[in-house]
Amino acid sequence: MSSEKTDSLETVSEETVHLHIPSLDELLYRQKIMQDPATMAYNKGYDIDSPDYDRETGCILFPRDEWEGWYDYFVGSEPERFYAYIVRDADGAFIGEVNLHRSGCGPWHEMGIVIEACYRGQGNSRCALKLLLEHAFEKMNATEVRNDFEETRIAAMKTHLSVGFEELERKDGIVLLGITRDKYYRQYRTNHG
Repeated sequence: MSSEKTDSLETVSEETVHLHIPSLDELLYRQKIMQDPATMAYNKGYDIDSPDYDRETGCILFPRDEWEGWYDYFVGSEPERFYAYIVRDADGAFIGEVNLHRSGCGPWHEMGIVIEACYRGQGNSRCALKLLLEHAFEKMNATEVRNDFEETRIAAMKTHLSVGFEELERKDGIVLLGITRDKYYRQYRTNHG
């Protein structure tokens, strides 16, 4: 196992969380949150083409025999893909995950963020999103980062807008948000001198 895959991605900031690339053995946490109905509730009821998906709960199985292939695909694959845990600084607890991957539809990266249910509503997603954008634009040289989700997810919408995302489109109950590299740097320089 390469040491590059387990290095911590701390940043100089006053945030309450940092990003950490997990080791293969640490994927036990990913398995835990993907099988937690409270955490995965946002995902239920969709037609996801996967035998590991439970439409009733939104949970997705992540069996140990799939870890190595998944890990080799996602970890150490920058600038195409990036995956990290969100770690609370106060005690080192894993509280969620973030990911980026280059879109197959255009010159942007698509992102995802999952905060474990018991850690939601504490400002963690805003901090984690800022760190993910910092990594995307400063380390991966992304030109744009996009995310989409149901327009009923008001808290997610507010959090994304608060770190600089703009609404690009609404269609069939889904909102598409994005932030360009230029906007990120304009906002960063304006807000941080």
